[in-house]
Amino acid sequence: MTSPISLAPPKHIDCIHTQKLVEAMKASGVFEDEEELNHRLVVLVKLNNLVKEWISELGESKNLPTSAVANVGGKIFTFGSYRLGVHTKGADIDALCVAPRHVERWDFFQSFFEKLKHQEEIKNLRAVEDACVPVVKFEFDGIEIGLMFARLSMPTVSDNLDLRDDLHLRSLDRRCIRSLNGCRVTDEILHLVPNKENFRLTLRAIKLWAKRCGICSNMLGFLGWVSWAVLVARTCQLCPNALASTLVNKFFLFFFSKWEWPKPVLLKQHEESNLNLPVWDPRVNASDRYHVMPVSTPAYPQQSSTYNMSTSTRAVMVEEFKHGLAVTKEILQGKSDWSKLFEPLNFFQKYKHYIVLTARASTEEHHLEWIGLVKSKICVLVGNLERNEIISIAHVKPQSFPGNLELCKQSGYVSMWFLGIVFRKVENAESVNVDLTYVIQSFKDTFTARLTTSMC
Repeated sequence: MTSPISLAPPKHIDCIHTQKLVEAMKASGVFEDEEELNHRLVVLVKLNNLVKEWISELGESKNLPTSAVANVGGKIFTFGSYRLGVHTKGADIDALCVAPRHVERWDFFQSFFEKLKHQEEIKNLRAVEDACVPVVKFEFDGIEIGLMFARLSMPTVSDNLDLRDDLHLRSLDRRCIRSLNGCRVTDEILHLVPNKENFRLTLRAIKLWAKRCGICSNMLGFLGWVSWAVLVARTCQLCPNALASTLVNKFFLFFFSKWEWPKPVLLKQHEESNLNLPVWDPRVNASDRYHVMPVSTPAYPQQSSTYNMSTSTRAVMVEEFKHGLAVTKEILQGKSDWSKLFEPLNFFQKYKHYIVLTARASTEEHHLEWIGLVKSKICVLVGNLERNEIISIAHVKPQSFPGNLELCKQSGYVSMWFLGIVFRKVENAESVNVDLTYVIQSFKDTFTARLTTSMC
């Protein structure tokens, strides 16, 4: 790990630039007011009480001694943007239910799910058990929550449990380890930044910029919350005394013109562990060598959070980093203001050619399930398009659009995604015919095969 490159304290002009940055973000509706923040806390306290009550009831039904039932505990942990302190108005909360060893995963998806069903404040309850990280999603008094589950190999879960301790991973199955990973990574990031307030303000700014540029989606091959947080945290480590206005500029400088991709971004050196869990290591794992923009998570077992990134999405991101650097230079020189950084990308003027991906279903329930599956596979389509020697960039817009009235009349519920395509110039050719039939048919066939398998 390299030491800080600058320990210079902030100047008065940096404070002015940072205040203007805050005002620009306020104008974009990034911050929640005190009432909304307090409402989230109340909802989480209620959910935590429900979890404790359920774990205690389960202990009684499994004939645990009365003394043990009284002390089994259980706790709700938060992670992601909410835990980092950078969530926006109306954002959902990523949460984890941590239970002691007498609680099984099927208990969570059966008896706790039933308990949630009977709560008047809970709406839109649904379980996604076959996901890579199984989750129960619901709306609790207006707050969207995604709740995961992890069972520790200990008889009680106390309120002061520290999930950063690697020993908690001992004897756990892979699903529990993956569920714990979000909390462990979030807590480790907060532990490793030199100034949490400067980190949070900088991350808010970068997230807003990324969203406006349409490059904020891990599923679609861009960066997700973990990657953005690690990149900003690394910027903070390199300039530990800088304020947010300077850090935003340095962020673009480091990761556009200074960083030697695919050199991985690390917040700390990987530590050895006797738990022998698989970690991201291109020296050992051949597949890890193909990651084009690796960003390593700081908690064991370390993973690359950019595994979905392709050469196209990296090219799009590097171009936006370049533009961000130019704009922030102008701002710090007094030639522009922060609103210019947050101007949305005009995606539909950026490219000459587009592919439209349409997902249709006859009912709302089927549509929600179907678009989730289709969206999770779009990065496969991007990868297949990139392998065509004529295509240099395939850029998907993360936001989906509803179908027009005619499409909806035909199919009921419709969602559409747009992919901007850039073709390579071919020497001595006025025009080139590009046949994408095989690529598109292969993509469609992946869904046909999956649906056939699920019906068997």
